[in-house]
Amino acid sequence: MQIFGVDIGGSGIKGAPVDLDRGDLAQERHKVLTPQPATPKGVADCVAEVVGHFGWSGPIGVTFPGVVTDGVTRTAANVDKGWIGTDARTLLGDRIGQPVTILNDADAAGVAEMTFGAGRGRKGTVIMLTFGTGIGSAVFTDGRLVPNTELGHLELHGHDAEKHASTKAKEDEDLSWHHWAHRVQKYLAHVEMLFSPELFIIGGGVSRKADKFLPLIENVRAEIVPAELQNNAGIVGAAMAAAAEK
Repeated sequence: MQIFGVDIGGSGIKGAPVDLDRGDLAQERHKVLTPQPATPKGVADCVAEVVGHFGWSGPIGVTFPGVVTDGVTRTAANVDKGWIGTDARTLLGDRIGQPVTILNDADAAGVAEMTFGAGRGRKGTVIMLTFGTGIGSAVFTDGRLVPNTELGHLELHGHDAEKHASTKAKEDEDLSWHHWAHRVQKYLAHVEMLFSPELFIIGGGVSRKADKFLPLIENVRAEIVPAELQNNAGIVGAAMAAAAEK
């Protein structure tokens, strides 16, 4: 079965039909730049462009970089503040003309990894962390999701952790892999102190370069692995969420 998935990020919006039997993209994904400012209307237009690229008709799953409850976006750390309190499910559904399911981006990526990727079959506490414009999180206990955890906003050195250890922070401050890995290590140690997970799954675009920084991370007890679906996990998880609502 194929369902369409869209992943809204702080820098890019990407999507593709997903083969839910294989847990992989059925076609090469299409990506457009996230509009600046990332207003609800501007982002909705871009999502419609991505969906229209494939001429898709049918249910669509969409991720959002913030808290989502009952189709309403509650926070907007890395997009326009106009998203706060927006009925995103209705906004996107009306703009695209198809039924839309919307959920937190890291939750979507985590569900995909727990079903088809690095978390498959794992029990206990598993935490997926997506590094990009910010840091997203998905927490699982014995395979069950605790939604909207937003652990990127834990305080670290007096600031949101994502301001210190995201991929964007690495790029903005031109940090070496070694320097950035040290920041990620401190963040992981802080999360581990609070939740004692058995496994960390590291996702986002930087997961493609896991060999450059994961070997540099020390003094974290939990196993640390890169996401197997890499930066497609959000698209796959979005499609899974849409399929679950059919």
